[in-house]
Amino acid sequence: MTLVIGVDPHKQTHTAAAVQTGSGELVDERTAAARPAGYGELLAWVQAASTDRLWALEDVRGVSRGLERFLLKRGERVVRVPPKLMAGARRARAPSASLTRSTPSQSRARLAHPELPAAVDDHRPAICNCS
Repeated sequence: MTLVIGVDPHKQTHTAAAVQTGSGELVDERTAAARPAGYGELLAWVQAASTDRLWALEDVRGVSRGLERFLLKRGERVVRVPPKLMAGARRARAPSASLTRSTPSQSRARLAHPELPAAVDDHRPAICNCS
């Protein structure tokens, strides 16, 4: 089963929703701390569900960068979902709706827009001329 894992990143937690390609059916969702231990929890959860997967991270680089790098270093496929694609889903969501109800939107945005850019680890160490 091929899964697209949409991630709604926030400073303290990241909420992920696994959606089946083809049907767009929500398989499961999880929330984990926005820290390396939480990233590991999300990866282990998804690895148990499928060997064929693609992560769709909302491109909020200051918030999502740590998870993106973590996944790329472990050989995961990651695409960046522009926040403007998610704006409509946020406006449509009722104020009392839970955060996780919108999370599958990242996955479904990827299914609807296969041209989304792949993430690459463009982090380069700073060059220091410290003499």
